[in-house]
Formats: sequence, structure tokens, C-alpha cells
Amino acid sequence: MEKIDNLDKKILGILSQNARIPFKEVAAVCGVSRAAIHQRVQHLVDGNVITGSGFDINPKSLGYTTCTYVGITLERGNMYKSVVERLDHIPEIVECHFTTGPYTMLVKLYARDNEQLMDLLNNQMQGIPGVVATETLISLEQSIKRDIPVPQDGIK
Repeated sequence: MEKIDNLDKKILGILSQNARIPFKEVAAVCGVSRAAIHQRVQHLVDGNVITGSGFDINPKSLGYTTCTYVGITLERGNMYKSVVERLDHIPEIVECHFTTGPYTMLVKLYARDNEQLMDLLNNQMQGIPGVVATETLISLEQSIKRDIPVPQDGIK
């Protein structure tokens, strides 16, 4: 993607606050046409700056009451890709990261209850070849959730 200019940053700042805002309103704030906003947003999507659009679903509304982070230690770091392929088949896992520090990987998952969490850990994740240890951290409350701020380079 080419360099992001100040108009792109202004658009990103607006959309990061409300992704459902009509382009007409974005255009009014930015002082350009609706067609210009549409073109800019499409360019940002094509350039992989905007990587998704959708709704956040509250896991609790679907019965998933336990949010858990699991640190995974692998036998060898180069086993990462094969382990990820196996983890990808566990739908309760919503994020997976290859990390530095005490764990090779860190995953975020949602479970309906402790019984399902125990099954996910003992029967699914720990049974993957290469996984030598897991450490479980249960989230008691999500206090902050936001997108990364868009620097505006003097734009207010």
C-alpha cells in the first residue's frame, strides 16, 4: 500500500469510532465528496489497511461465559505452523499468537463453562503433537477494548 495521507488517517479515525457511520457523514466531516470517501475506503481495504468490517458478537449471549488465555509451550518452536493447523480446528479459539517470553504461543478462547474448558485443554489442545505444556489464565473481566489509535499528524 502506498503511504497513508492525512485524509486517509482522518477517515480511519472516524471509522474506528463508528464503522457503521454513513459515508455521507464522513464526507461532511472531511470536506470531500461521498464518492471520494467511497474510493478512499476501497483503496484502504484493497491495501489491507482496513482488514475487516463486521459486528462484534458478545460471547456471553451465545453461552460462552469463560474467556481464557492459554500459554502453550512447544517441544520446538519450528512446530508452530503444524500446531496452528490443529488449533485452527478448535472453533472456541478466537486468537492465536506466536510469542516471545515464557510461552511459544498464546491463544485466546471462549468456553461455555469450566467443564468445556477442561475438555478443550486436556482432550484437545494438550493432545496436539509438540505441545509439552499449557498454562491457563482466566479473564475475570475485560476492562478495555479498542482499536489502535490513528495518528492524525496535526489533524483535529
